[in-house]
Amino acid sequence: MISKDTSSELIASKKAFQEALLGWYSVHKRDLPWRTEPTLYKTVLSEFMLQQTQIKTALPYFHRWLKELPDFEALAKATPEKVLKLWEGLGYYTRCRNIHRLAKALVSLDKIPQTVEAWLELPGVGPYTAAAITSISFHVPQACVDGNVVRILSRLTATDKEFTDSATASKYFNSLAQDLVNSKNPGDHNQAMMELGATLCSRTNPQCLLCPVKKFCKASKENPEAYPRFTAKKIEKKEVVRLWCIKDNKILLHKITASAKRLSGIHELPSLEESKLSKDSLVKSHFIKSKVRTITRFQITEAIYRHTWTTKTLPADFVWVPLDKISTITLSGPHKRWIVELLKQ
Repeated sequence: MISKDTSSELIASKKAFQEALLGWYSVHKRDLPWRTEPTLYKTVLSEFMLQQTQIKTALPYFHRWLKELPDFEALAKATPEKVLKLWEGLGYYTRCRNIHRLAKALVSLDKIPQTVEAWLELPGVGPYTAAAITSISFHVPQACVDGNVVRILSRLTATDKEFTDSATASKYFNSLAQDLVNSKNPGDHNQAMMELGATLCSRTNPQCLLCPVKKFCKASKENPEAYPRFTAKKIEKKEVVRLWCIKDNKILLHKITASAKRLSGIHELPSLEESKLSKDSLVKSHFIKSKVRTITRFQITEAIYRHTWTTKTLPADFVWVPLDKISTITLSGPHKRWIVELLKQ
């Protein structure tokens, strides 16, 4: 738990903490396109892209997106297919659909809202995103609490509470984060906290000697890597059989239905289950290779088999895609890599 003495001591030193943090940020912040020439659109786009994604991964997507869809109006008018294609490979495609819905909602308004409460009413905007957008773009003194901020606050206070997940931890530290937010410069304060967590106060091998707020940190005197404390997740193993069907310079793919909760409109190699074929129809000698990936708590092994599709009829949402048209459709990131790799072979 957060010791009352520890949190009170930190809050009592709030001004010194804020000055040390912002002083470091003004010198060491990275030159990022949504910071160097900030606009509301760039801020919103960066916040959506950086959910579950590192900056180095998101940057090329950010630049390409801005070139194709430079503002909310352009995004609102874009087709779902174009938006998905621009997002292809970033994963967590719900974010992509949400920012598309958000753009349509914003362009329909007479005035852009400037409060946390109003942004929370918009599509795809949760507490963290609302706090980030309003603090950076409209100077609303609302603290952002993401994984980086949780890590910093848990170390500053040496909190020994064990959390089940990041959402629970974020709620737990929200009050302390709000007490510490710089009301005169909340946008830079929030960005400084996230920058500190991303560059110095990292999950492993934190660079405590370079930390601007080290003197306020209880964990720096012991083992900072022990914080925050999370209950170990039980990894569940799943196995999926995928089909590799090539015919007349076309590849058989499954286009995930628009009503699906995840990956709607995305193409993948069809699974044996989706094909309605029996496992007995597969020949062991046609095994190509297995791929292993982890999604949240699942470790998924996907075995790919070469198969000859002989019937004229196809299951629902199965499509033959010409190999020279692969670049025009949207594939999930892993499946795109697998297809490129197997076509080379």
